[in-house]
Amino acid sequence: MLTRRATVWAAVSGLVGTCMIGISFAINNGPPAGASGAQLTAFGQQHQDAILWGSWLQAVGPALIAVFALALVMLAGATTRLAGWMTLFGAATLMTVSLIEITGYIGTLHTSPATMPGTSMALIHSVQHLWFIVAAPALWLPVGLVILGSHVLPRILGYLAIALAAGYALAGVFTLFDSTVPSAVQIAAGVVPALWWLAATGTLLRRARQAPSAAGLPASVAAAGHETAGRL
Repeated sequence: MLTRRATVWAAVSGLVGTCMIGISFAINNGPPAGASGAQLTAFGQQHQDAILWGSWLQAVGPALIAVFALALVMLAGATTRLAGWMTLFGAATLMTVSLIEITGYIGTLHTSPATMPGTSMALIHSVQHLWFIVAAPALWLPVGLVILGSHVLPRILGYLAIALAAGYALAGVFTLFDSTVPSAVQIAAGVVPALWWLAATGTLLRRARQAPSAAGLPASVAAAGHETAGRL
C-alpha cells in the first residue's frame, strides 16, 4: 500500500512523463522521408540541440510513466498476481525499446563513419516496429487487467487500455512489411495513449488529494465507496 503522498507523486510522475514525451515529439520531428546521407548529416548539424533535448525527454518520460504504472500495480494489490508481474515486464520491455530508439537519434549526430547517420535512421525505423509488435502491447494489456481487477481507477480506463493493446498489436501486424511505420499510425499511437495517461494520472491525483493524509489510496477509495474488487 502506498501513502497518499507517494500516490500523489506517482500520479505527478506519470503526468510529467506524458508531457515530456509530447514535447520530445514536438521538438524532434526527424529528417524528411527519403533523405540522403548528406541530407541526414546536414539535418543533424542544423538540429543538434533539438535532437539531443528530444532524446533526453524521450528517455526520461517513459521512465516516469513506468513509475506510475508500477504504482497502479501496488495500489491495486496486484504485486503477487500475474497481471502485476506482466506490468513490470511490459514497463521494462517498453523502456528497452525506447532507449534503443533514442540511441538511433543520438547516432545520427555522428558523422564518422560517414554511413553512421543513415545506419542510425535505419535502426530507428526498425525499432519503431518493435514498439507496435511487442513493447506497447506488453504494457497496455496487463495495465488494463490490473485496473479491471481493482477499483483504483475507473473500469472504463481498464477496457480502453486493453483496446489500446489490441490496436498496437494489430498495427504491428499490418505495418510489418512497411520499411517505416506510416506517419498517420505513429501520430495516432502517440496522441491516443497520451490522452489515456492524462486521464489516468488526473483521476488518481484527484482521488489521492481527496484522501485522508494518513491513509493509502486503497483505504481512501474504500472510504469513498470504491472498495478493491476481485482479482484477475
